Amino acid sequence: MFVNKVENSGILALDLIDFKTTLEIIEFDIKTLFYQEMIVKEKEFKAALVLLDLTPFSGKAIAFTCSVDAIVPPWIYMALAEKFQAEVAYYDFKSAVALELELWRQNLSVADLSKYQDQKVVVRARPNMPESLYMLATNRLIPIVKTLMYGEIGMPKVIFKRA
Repeated sequence: MFVNKVENSGILALDLIDFKTTLEIIEFDIKTLFYQEMIVKEKEFKAALVLLDLTPFSGKAIAFTCSVDAIVPPWIYMALAEKFQAEVAYYDFKSAVALELELWRQNLSVADLSKYQDQKVVVRARPNMPESLYMLATNRLIPIVKTLMYGEIGMPKVIFKRA
């Protein structure tokens, strides 16, 4: 008779990919609102902002960037926030990659991990997974799990074991 040792191990898997944001992230270069795409002129900036159609951004996450070496006064960021805040799901001034990681971390930070209470848990190995997510998962799981492992259920590496 065949015995499935993996199923009988009682190990629960946590896959960090499950916490990845489902929001579409759009990178928006604010230089398009500048005079000649290089200089911040208040009148021209405010006029460009008024004319900006927010329909393509509705319900999405916006990663604001500035690809030109311009002097950008802080009120610009406030004006952008005021314009976009009611229309988009989330926004910040950073690259799309950094924004995706931030949203991913937020999802993991607020996730209900109560099903892992006093359990043996393996955090699945994934190629190209941001390292900070492994650290955050470890931080969240150590206080609640009996055993924390990395890898796959069949051959995990033990990271932490409660005595």
